[in-house]
Amino acid sequence: MKQNQILRLLFWESTIRCNLSCAHCRRLESDEAVDKDLSTGQAKDLINQLAELGKSQAIMPVLVFSGGEPLCREDLFELVCEAREAGITTALATNATLIDEQSARQIKNSGIARVAVSLDGATAEAHDRLRQMEGSFENALEGIGHLHRQGAPFQINVTLTKRNAEQLEDVYELAKSLGAVALHIFVLVPVGCGQILAKTDMLSPQEYEQKLVEICGLERRGELQVKVTCGPHYQRVIREQGLYKAPDAGKEAQPVPGASDRSGRSRGCLAGVGVLFVSHQGDVFPCGYLPVKCGNILQRKLLDIWRNSADLARMRDSERLEGKCGVCGYRHLCGGCRARAYAATGNYMAEEPFCVYIPPEAVGRG
Repeated sequence: MKQNQILRLLFWESTIRCNLSCAHCRRLESDEAVDKDLSTGQAKDLINQLAELGKSQAIMPVLVFSGGEPLCREDLFELVCEAREAGITTALATNATLIDEQSARQIKNSGIARVAVSLDGATAEAHDRLRQMEGSFENALEGIGHLHRQGAPFQINVTLTKRNAEQLEDVYELAKSLGAVALHIFVLVPVGCGQILAKTDMLSPQEYEQKLVEICGLERRGELQVKVTCGPHYQRVIREQGLYKAPDAGKEAQPVPGASDRSGRSRGCLAGVGVLFVSHQGDVFPCGYLPVKCGNILQRKLLDIWRNSADLARMRDSERLEGKCGVCGYRHLCGGCRARAYAATGNYMAEEPFCVYIPPEAVGRG
């Protein structure tokens, strides 16, 4: 296994508790499992383990406080301070409905580098339907307003489904008007509650391909940072659309929270490659959508898991990809979504089921 594999982002499910019950949520447990959340002491140990890992590589990973809803955790800002003192850049993923003037000021003063706010459409009807709570759209906009007035950088996250796909341009314009620094567009992964949603609301591979081309058009405008998450075939699409820009020679990309890495040093799918996910109980997974347990930070050091997990080693090796992904000329850049492959087949190295591209090398194969 490569000892120089760089961890760029660690997403921590800081709590299972949430004030919403979103239709596309990845979590499988309910709020009753909150007593299994890492304690303050255990969470600080995770942060110290991450700092130890960071010191062993060229850059310090970014720690993303996710959930659930991280603002439900009473010691959140104490833990953010712990990370800051350890030299770790932090980010916050939130539904923003709990953000008021005071908490927005805390977020700004804590040094959180970026806040990711989920909006599932440009209208209350689209958003509230997915969030399964009336008024959540207006509450989220109010929270975003508090962040903006405090000068806290934030991005908008949107998960594409049949319910909001036609609002893509409107979401882009809304993100601009709100003062967002970026728009991150997620392709639905059928895990957790999303398994049910996928049966009725998941776009077809052809529809996703069309949307990826549309996203290229939005990114080409250069008005807002645009990134596709869980849609690794976007790495192929941007090249087909002539949008790809080679990195400056010798320049090492810094892991700004959510920043797109076009350096060629990473693939479209970063599960276990540049990203890890730690659950609220300390279990370590390649990403938040791929339920392949690689260890637990209460039993084994994060650095050891990162360097020595057999599952992580396997998914880092694009030569071991199967099906059409295994012969695709874009396999080192894209890699296919390992979580969707796993959801469809039980094999995380199988071909990406939501990519329409047929590699020339695959034509005529059995």
